[in-house]
Amino acid sequence: MAKESMKAREVKRAKLVAKYADKRARLKEEGDYEGLQKLPKNASPVRMHNRCKLTGRPKGYMRQFGLSRITFREMAAAGLIPGVKKASW
Repeated sequence: MAKESMKAREVKRAKLVAKYADKRARLKEEGDYEGLQKLPKNASPVRMHNRCKLTGRPKGYMRQFGLSRITFREMAAAGLIPGVKKASW
């Protein structure tokens, strides 16, 4: 389980990225790199990191489900994810 502060930090970054997205696009289009440098560091989408929606785990993230591999496996085994079942051949 990730620390609550780490989860909160990612949420804060996501809000900043959304807030400055239009301004960032406009500055890039104009080629105003000095204006881009004046934006907050966390307003850059590169600084965001995908985390599991339930546990906050940063590694082993599966984009299609928004979960870490461990949480995905537990939920799939319990039948909580529709359309997913364990492979057997």
